[in-house]
Amino acid sequence: MKSKHIFTLLFCFTTSFVFAQQTIIRGKVTDAETGDPVPFATVVIQGSQIGMATDFDGNYELKGQAESDTVLFSYVGYETRKKRYEKGVTQVINVQLQPKATSLADFVVLSGRAENPAFAIMRSVIDNKNKNDKRRLEAYEYESYNKIEIDVDNITEEFRKKKYMQKVTSVLDSIDIIAGEDGKPILPLFISESLSKFYFRSNPRLQKEQIIKTKITGIGIEDGSLISQVIGSSFQEYNFYQNRMNIVEKEFASPIGDGWRLIYDYDLTDSVSLDGEFCYVLDFKPKNDQELAFVGTMWIAKEDFGLKRMDATMQPTANLNFIEKIKIQQELERMEGGAWLPVKSRILIDVSEITKKSAGFLAKFYSSNKNLALTEPKPNKFFERTIELEEDARISDEQFWIENRHDSLTTTEISVIAMIDSLKQIPIVKTWTELLKTFARGYVEVGQLDLGPWPVLVSSNDVEGFRTRIGGRTNEHFSLKWQLNGYLAYGFKDKNFKYGLGATHFISRKKWTTISANYRKDIDQLGLQPDGITDFDNANAFVALSQLGNLIRPFAYETYQIDLTSQLSKPFSFSLRLKNQDFTPLYDGFSYYTEPSDITSPIGTEFISTEATLKLKYAKDETFIINDNSRISLGTVRWPTFIVGYTRGFKGPLGGDFDYNKLDVGISQRLKMGFWGISHYQITASKVFEDVPYPLLTAHIGNEQPVYASFAFNTMNFYEFVSQQYVSMRYQHFFEGFILNRIPLLKRLKWRMVASGNILYGDISESTLAAQPTVDFLSLDPNKPYSEVGIGVENIFKFFRVDFFQRLTYLDNPDIKKRQIKVSFNLSL
Repeated sequence: MKSKHIFTLLFCFTTSFVFAQQTIIRGKVTDAETGDPVPFATVVIQGSQIGMATDFDGNYELKGQAESDTVLFSYVGYETRKKRYEKGVTQVINVQLQPKATSLADFVVLSGRAENPAFAIMRSVIDNKNKNDKRRLEAYEYESYNKIEIDVDNITEEFRKKKYMQKVTSVLDSIDIIAGEDGKPILPLFISESLSKFYFRSNPRLQKEQIIKTKITGIGIEDGSLISQVIGSSFQEYNFYQNRMNIVEKEFASPIGDGWRLIYDYDLTDSVSLDGEFCYVLDFKPKNDQELAFVGTMWIAKEDFGLKRMDATMQPTANLNFIEKIKIQQELERMEGGAWLPVKSRILIDVSEITKKSAGFLAKFYSSNKNLALTEPKPNKFFERTIELEEDARISDEQFWIENRHDSLTTTEISVIAMIDSLKQIPIVKTWTELLKTFARGYVEVGQLDLGPWPVLVSSNDVEGFRTRIGGRTNEHFSLKWQLNGYLAYGFKDKNFKYGLGATHFISRKKWTTISANYRKDIDQLGLQPDGITDFDNANAFVALSQLGNLIRPFAYETYQIDLTSQLSKPFSFSLRLKNQDFTPLYDGFSYYTEPSDITSPIGTEFISTEATLKLKYAKDETFIINDNSRISLGTVRWPTFIVGYTRGFKGPLGGDFDYNKLDVGISQRLKMGFWGISHYQITASKVFEDVPYPLLTAHIGNEQPVYASFAFNTMNFYEFVSQQYVSMRYQHFFEGFILNRIPLLKRLKWRMVASGNILYGDISESTLAAQPTVDFLSLDPNKPYSEVGIGVENIFKFFRVDFFQRLTYLDNPDIKKRQIKVSFNLSL
């Protein structure tokens, strides 16, 4: 009995000693350059079986005993690190890993194998894509928490010593604290949080985000409605089940896209259990080193070959400007319906410095989705507004975020917020912030007024001589119901004042229903007025250049105009315009018969037009965001845009000199062509049904400038052709490096080829020509189109594009150039 007690005491002592020697190591693994967590990294005690992979937030915990006193931290794309630990105690070891060139070794298939074992898995992934893709679910919803941080990085000693940086020395002293033990210094500019509800239905495919709360801290950025709308999950969604993913306006090939075998190489490296799910681990890399594709690792669930985890990094040799790195990490969860939805996502975009002496930028995005649920589809009307900001979304206190954040802010993020608040108080920072805001917006904000736009403050032309202009508009601080605008200009040659006044009333911001009235007395040029159908994507710069020097067929006008616009439903919108305008030519040679059908009627040299225009627009998946008192279209994703316009001209008591009817139609679309690139097409047609003076017809836009314009005919002279009825097509294809990337000597230049073609059919009836006393323009032969083709190269020195155009028809017209070289400046990624 005595020996039994001794054995029991000995056992208890030994057991307590073993437990006393138990080692527990906890910590977090982060990226030394960005400060972001490194998920899926391997943490192991050297020479033992004690190890694990970090979770999505970079956390780990090791328990056990080993002979070694060293922990190894490693992951693909990072330098392996070693850290000593103390045995027998609980301790925290946080580690920062230094990134290295992101690449994978060449994949080698051993002799004797019939096929790369990764290929069989990939075929099963592709076979099950439709079942696993979240887009096939009838309807679902979830709560989404999003966090965005933007920082200045690559802060060198030389950069710190610059004069404008000396003013922020006191703040720069705390950069090293934020960077951490081994981190790369960063200077935070912006950090935001948002909480929202996200809804989706598949038939028809619609989505909506209701932004519940937002919190924004940034230098020069107010907690305004525009920023609050773009920090939600709608702009941070990346679906690898798509064949191509749109990132920074470029199409990246997905490693599980239908063209996987043509674009990527794969290697089956391991099999692991994640959250009770057995997964295959596959490494992947592109076959072409300049392809817009990824290098990385993915975890594929054995049960249904769904994507469980993804860690994808843009290959550093990709044909992309100013971007050093794009990294996407995702963790997905299987829904009851079988499809997989992301529960956590982290995206990093590292923008390189433009010059060697400047700094770069880091943009970091984090999304967490909870309460994922399959639901009954909500009615189509519910999705009319793709992004909806709650009225009190920008009003919250810290207690709300403590209770509703999906993850607590890290100590680093808390320090970032404090640093931004300090930077905002520095006078030089305030000054530079206001200058940059003015440059970007075109207006100077002065209380409740925006003065500008500054690009038109001064100009010079042959009619007005030196021209100055002052103007402005009220902003959202004045009213969210009303906006007033006006300007005053003076020409020192013609010694005339030009001016304009206007007011807009916002009837409904939800339906974006507005009514506006405007008065203008100024001068303009024939053929340079947007018709609401043609895509004037860069018309402002083109028109500004056209107003310098000699004006083409200038005229003075006085206009009274009323506009009513409304978004009837998500795809449908309409506008109604009532307009009265007089036309006074400032050039010689214009005249018209006061009765166009009677050439014996008196001849006039000025006229008044009174017209009503109804325009209908259908854009199935167009997305809008509201910027205070303006609405910005983000375009459509998959579907074409249709526009129909009808104009009725009135003669009689309202002052109009002519009765006429005009019909305009247009269709445009952006087509994703996979690895072939991206195409844009625009088809427009118009017809004026009555005989009217030629200023009321369509003067096709030519381009005699050396600068390229996508909406113009680039080998056509100014005012060369006028049409009463016409149909045209403009087409551009951007190869995105598809051809030049495959030519050994040229691919180092990272040039990108562009092809374009324009064709135009049109004519004027004999009766309309007869109604013009003087015909000083050309009309098209209805059986012979005007046509031109172009080939160009963009991304020259990252900024320039050069196009060569060949005119194919009407080569005998006077003073034309059959071939044209056009240049343009384009800050292209």
